[in-house]
Amino acid sequence: MIIQQYQRVHTELIDHLVRSAPLHRGEAARVIQDVLAYFDETTEEFVRRRHRELQGQGLVNAAIFERIAGELPQRVVAPPELSQRQLRRIVYG
Repeated sequence: MIIQQYQRVHTELIDHLVRSAPLHRGEAARVIQDVLAYFDETTEEFVRRRHRELQGQGLVNAAIFERIAGELPQRVVAPPELSQRQLRRIVYG
């Protein structure tokens, strides 16, 4: 299984992490996969996840959607600007 993991991530990056951090090769491969999965998240998945997280912190929808709208442009590949109405539709359909 570890060999399959290495095939899905960049060996050079694994080597770099092993040299620069106290990680074994398997740990470095898992870290890379986690980071890639995080950045592979679609806009809709991000909006739904952040809504759940912020709702869990006790924020109300108006504050949640305002915060999400502010966070979206900070994503690595920023999606188009979404209105609060569009954000609500993503969450509630």
